[in-house]
Amino acid sequence: MRKTLEDFDFPAGTLGKAVRNVSLYSPKLKKLELQSEKDEFRIGRMGLIYKNFLQECLENGVEFKFGTRYVSAEMLKDETIVKLEKKGVEYELKTKVLVGADGANSRVAKDLKLDENKEWIVGYEEVFHLTNSNNEPRLHCFLDAKLAPGYLAWIADDGEEIHIGVGGYTADFNPREALKLFKEKTANLSDLKNAELVETRGGRIPVGGVLRKIANENGLLIGDAAGAVSPLTAGGLDPCMRLSAMAANIIAERLECDNPNVLLAFSGELFRARFISRLWMRRIISVFTNQTLLELGFAFLRGKIGRKLAKHIFFGRGSFPDVEVRASARQAEIF
Repeated sequence: MRKTLEDFDFPAGTLGKAVRNVSLYSPKLKKLELQSEKDEFRIGRMGLIYKNFLQECLENGVEFKFGTRYVSAEMLKDETIVKLEKKGVEYELKTKVLVGADGANSRVAKDLKLDENKEWIVGYEEVFHLTNSNNEPRLHCFLDAKLAPGYLAWIADDGEEIHIGVGGYTADFNPREALKLFKEKTANLSDLKNAELVETRGGRIPVGGVLRKIANENGLLIGDAAGAVSPLTAGGLDPCMRLSAMAANIIAERLECDNPNVLLAFSGELFRARFISRLWMRRIISVFTNQTLLELGFAFLRGKIGRKLAKHIFFGRGSFPDVEVRASARQAEIF
């Protein structure tokens, strides 16, 4: 997340204390301590982030429809007819650009006939508010083929909030039951006596990398809908911010030049080539389906070479590739 904090501004009070320390655990709870000299992670107060960014949009003339459901879209030559529903009443509107930011199983992607996510994990976590905590901010990550098959379980504690969660491939994985067992297994690592449960959340997380076809003349996809999540770490904030910034520039040009082909410059191929190594590492992780293999892998990480790899995964600045955007009406016409 350090890369995100360096390149983007967040509203005051929307991020927790800086986290520099990571503890990685094997299935038998053997531990590997990692420390960075820089502020690497912060827990986002997502509700506040959403409210602040929404307010900024409203102040700049955006019309916001609360409690509105997307129904369908019909593509025409130079515009799209979008059907919406609010309080049981359907209505239509026309748009030059339809943006799908509707999650891993995007209905907008289907209607625009764009690529769709085919590989994902499921994540589920509980969020607690802490009072009078002296805990040092730390991210605890756990390798466990039973409680988090193909991914990780985690305890993220910044001294103000603590997030406890699990994630894994859906086959033979019950997230709620896994979280219950995980909390029992790690009870001595998180003191929740004075903690208040404030939120539970979960859902699908795409891990197949950025999709190839994420735009056409009628619209485009961002966020989870575009597969804009690191296929290795499943981190989504940095990819979301970068892809959205790129999309905003291209959409602005589309509206200024009135050339729908401009949107074709928004291609997932710009990112996929730089994701090859991460996609292969995701494949390797997905085959670690038993505790013995994970213990062996963890033993490697505790060695000199493995430790460098672990530090690169957690602290490396390249969580999501930078892409220089050169979108113009003249360039887009060549597609």
